Amino acid sequence: MTGIARLTGTIKHYDWGGAAFIPSLLKINDTSGKPFAEYWLGVHPQADCKVILPDGSPELLRDMVHDEPVKTIGEDVYHRFSDLPYLLKALDVKDMLSIQVHPSKAEAEKDFVAENEKGIPLSSPQRNYKDKNHKPELMVAMGEFWLLHGFKPKEELREILQTVNELQFLLPVFESAGYSVIYKKVMEMPQDEVNKHLQSLLDRIIPLYNTGKLKRSQEDFWAARAAQTFSQGKNIDRGIFSVYLFNLVGLQKGQAIFQDAGVPHAYLEGQNIEIMASSDNVLRGGLTTKHIDVKELLKHVKCEPTNPNILNGERSIDGLVYKTPAPDFELSAYELKKGDNVLLMTATADILLLVKGDAELVNGPESVSLQIGSPSAIIFAGNMATLSAKEPSLVFKASVPPLNVNK
Repeated sequence: MTGIARLTGTIKHYDWGGAAFIPSLLKINDTSGKPFAEYWLGVHPQADCKVILPDGSPELLRDMVHDEPVKTIGEDVYHRFSDLPYLLKALDVKDMLSIQVHPSKAEAEKDFVAENEKGIPLSSPQRNYKDKNHKPELMVAMGEFWLLHGFKPKEELREILQTVNELQFLLPVFESAGYSVIYKKVMEMPQDEVNKHLQSLLDRIIPLYNTGKLKRSQEDFWAARAAQTFSQGKNIDRGIFSVYLFNLVGLQKGQAIFQDAGVPHAYLEGQNIEIMASSDNVLRGGLTTKHIDVKELLKHVKCEPTNPNILNGERSIDGLVYKTPAPDFELSAYELKKGDNVLLMTATADILLLVKGDAELVNGPESVSLQIGSPSAIIFAGNMATLSAKEPSLVFKASVPPLNVNK
């Protein structure tokens, strides 16, 4: 069996995707106008990720892992997860994504079975649970990146409810009953009340947005953009309330943030590299044209104050490691100068994704080029490979941390 190989991933053309980042990464000359939202690398059923064998023939990575799990992902990871537990992605967020929450592993297992018993097809747009896994996730910004992340701390939330006249009706609710009740109120509010409370706000901020008088660091900017993107007919998207209730976070290149089960969040704009548990379970709460199930969302969301923890990575010998509490994955970044070499030793299957430059991966007589147009490769369990930069390069490596390393 080969020790290293080139990988090809799966492109996702979601409506919110951009036009340049992923086509440039994959060297695709596309004139169709389709949005390029995500590039997936992993064994998830919706990721047709292929290993290019030495003779040039492709084989699905998930089939290789299924057929030879110990040789591909290693005995420890196989016994702990029974499969490759992570999914690596590149994302290009041109338009705002839905406000969403991911379930815990125990909740996902139970609710996946429940939807199966109800006979809801996996392909149904009404389906909430696509698999039995949780979906903690880490993203690293590739430039300026904006997102919503968790509820504002108490003083900050109180201040914005006092400052924004149209939201002052929520202040006594928050003061008397706290986070869960205020969020339940806006999520279950009849649509005509949503329209009544938000219309005057939008009448005030949309002209400011359209004339360039709002900044991305202001909630009003994203509320106005959301209204123009998602409100349908006379119905205003209730997700606009969340723009003010949640933390508005701006990241710079190389900064990262971790989203655990139950933390409400929404990506707003920018490009990132993202790693998560191998799952596609998403419960949506607004800013979307997709299925929203308020009852399920409220069942899983953590209605509590959140202080965003921005990660800058921990320096290792050759690069940065972004550590999280998730046992399923670990992401490293290597910013290499021309001529730099990094020795990579693997206990499981590690996936590499180059986003800048030109590099080569060498394992004895085997070699794989990593370059724009062909940016991804895999190192199978128990192998030692050298990553060499032919020009200044940025390479991300997805792996699984040893047991208890992130505790």
